[in-house]
Amino acid sequence: MRPHTLEEFTGQEHLIGPGKPLRTQIERDDMGSLIFWGPPGTGKTTLAKIIAAMTKAEFIEFSAVLAGIKEIKQVMADAERARQYGTRTIVFIDEIHRFNKAQQDAFLPHVEKGNIRLIGATTENPSFEINAALLSRCRVYVLNPLTEEQIVLLLKRALADKERGLGAMRISTPDDVLKKIANYTSGDARSAYNVLEVAAGLAQQPGNKKAGEITDDIVRDALQKRILLYDKAGEEHYNLISALHKSVRNSDPDAALYWLGRMLEAGEDPLYIARRVVRMAVEDIGLADPNALALCMAARDAVDFIGMPEGNLALAQAVVYLSVAPKSNALYTAYSDVLQDVENTAADAVPLHLRNAPTGLMKGLGYGKGYEYAHDVEGKVADMQCLPDNLRDRVYYRPTNEGVEKRIHERLEEIKRIRSQAAEGRPLRPKKES
Repeated sequence: MRPHTLEEFTGQEHLIGPGKPLRTQIERDDMGSLIFWGPPGTGKTTLAKIIAAMTKAEFIEFSAVLAGIKEIKQVMADAERARQYGTRTIVFIDEIHRFNKAQQDAFLPHVEKGNIRLIGATTENPSFEINAALLSRCRVYVLNPLTEEQIVLLLKRALADKERGLGAMRISTPDDVLKKIANYTSGDARSAYNVLEVAAGLAQQPGNKKAGEITDDIVRDALQKRILLYDKAGEEHYNLISALHKSVRNSDPDAALYWLGRMLEAGEDPLYIARRVVRMAVEDIGLADPNALALCMAARDAVDFIGMPEGNLALAQAVVYLSVAPKSNALYTAYSDVLQDVENTAADAVPLHLRNAPTGLMKGLGYGKGYEYAHDVEGKVADMQCLPDNLRDRVYYRPTNEGVEKRIHERLEEIKRIRSQAAEGRPLRPKKES
């Protein structure tokens, strides 16, 4: 069922629709080297073959899993000779991200000379996986997962086509069953075709109650279990944890639960999620709700103690709590500012009055001189500088008016008042309750 022309191709209208950039390049025969970046089953290989056919170029297909430097050099030499006789060569590399630096570098001179047009296909972000020199000589096109409607259309074509599809089997399938296949294959046309083929075979077995019809039960047997699009070491891993974190930060418990479920059901390590959830508690909630950190640590311990799937609920409880908790990044920004000052003032000496003086020599040098013991002064706050001289009046922590931080803000204002009165030598007066 692989399409042979752009008219048969389904999806990627943003690239190959009338007047769109890739279609225009193909029709003008103005193709350079390309990188197709997208999830499995979206048509990367098919597009490369259509381009080769439309531009009348020889098509050579590599698998980055199987090919080595020797094979690459041989093909490049053949392409260079073919060019002398007016033959153009398109070299298609599936899973180009699996080539190492030396293998990718082997293509560079031939791409620059125009001996080949390189088309690479990758499911990983080219910015991270492809050498900058090679990437700069290629145009990157992003392919999107196929929609449910597009997958259903492809499945109907396969059921009707007697030459390339399953039309000769005379299989009937309700639309809602086709939608279920489309939904369960995560925008992957190849996976959807595979499920349909297995289901068609099951539908023709003698024990099938509805002969020649693909039913819900048959689809369930064909699917076994949905395989979610997820690579724990790839970009989608970071996309999903980013979506979870930002949903929590935006106080959206429903979205947070959804992204949590996506990660857990795809097989993500629950302790990795637990660590990131703890990070959310200290970065986005902080002292606005000090209980958030304790609850997240308890969720981590629960996951470690009872395992999965029971631990899912502990993580779900944590992300919902964080989502509805008052938000503050005051601690996060304060510590970021501290790190900048630490870098610039790492050699600054500790003020003498803050140093211990365990020996007579140290005491004679002024260690500890002028130190005021806070418990011995009225209000428990001494008028004493605790930062280095060049950071004397630096303020890092600025609590918000959210949650517990509102009370912390009031307490800091009270501390400032006590310190100010102590500096002026005025007696302290208890603050009136509002």
